[in-house]
Order: sequence, then C-alpha cells, then structure tokens
Amino acid sequence: MAGEYPSSSFSEDWRHRILIPTVLAGFAGGGVGLVSKHRKVHGLANISATYAANFAIVTGCYCGAREFVRATRKTGPDDLLNSAIAGFGSGAILGRLQGGQLGAYRYSLIFAVAGTAVDFAVPKVRHKLRHFSESMFDKNGSLKLPEWSPIQVLDEEALAAKRAREEKLYAQRTLSKEES
Repeated sequence: MAGEYPSSSFSEDWRHRILIPTVLAGFAGGGVGLVSKHRKVHGLANISATYAANFAIVTGCYCGAREFVRATRKTGPDDLLNSAIAGFGSGAILGRLQGGQLGAYRYSLIFAVAGTAVDFAVPKVRHKLRHFSESMFDKNGSLKLPEWSPIQVLDEEALAAKRAREEKLYAQRTLSKEES
C-alpha cells in the first residue's frame, strides 16, 4: 500500500489540504459565534472571534497532523487511516491542554471519529456540489433560473414584444385619462 502512491512533496497541495480547510473552519466558527447563546454575555464580536479562532486552531492542528502522517507513511491524501491517526494524535494533544488526561482520551476519540468521517464525506459531497453548481449556472457563469420561475430572462425578440405591449398599454391609459 505504501508504494502505490507517487512521491509528492509537501508544498505541492498544502493550500488545499491545510490552509483552505483552516480558513473555512474559521469562518464557520465565526458563524457559530453569531448564533451562540453566550453572545449576549461576552459580546457578539468577542464570542465570534473566539469561536473562529478555536475552530481554526483545531482544524489547523488536525490538517497539519494529517499531512505529517501522510508524509511519514508515504500514502496518498485520500487514505482514511491517516485521518484516524491524525485525529487521535491532535485530539490527544489538544485534549490534554484543555482537560487533562481524561480530556486527552475523550478528545482523541472524538477527533479521530469526526475527522475520519469528514474526510470520508467531503469527496462525496464535493462531487454532488459540483454537479449542483453546473446545473445552477450557465456557460457564461451567470445564474440559470428554473423554467417554473416567474422571473424569466427575455431574449431580444421577447423584449421587443414586451416593450410594444407596454407602449400600447401606456397609450390606452393616457387616452382614457384625457377623455375623463
């Protein structure tokens, strides 16, 4: 299994595997802070920043550990055992800092399960989202409205017919006002 994957350097795709998930987790943490029950006590900005920083730290530690395990085991980025080992290790370290020895056990199990589940689900969801976005946007990149939508984009011919109807209606209304 270790010899199946071509050797690749760490700097090759680190942005996609570490930086982007960390930034996205920071944004998600900020969003969680917006709806947190603690926002009234600590203030919206403080609690959002705290959640954003915590989510980013946890995700950065996990993704960094996953890349370390990947490089050490010389496997591909889609190996779920890397995720489990990285989750166990990063959870143990962060859990030990947060809640002592018992926290290390709990966090390591939680991180291993959650990280592996996310790494398993993301490729499947990414494929579905790509298909969904292709159905939502046309070739120009603009939003494609469904056929049942009351809002329709008119071509030149339909637009000219609409203008003619509006001008005719306007003429009828002005004529009826003049007669009154």
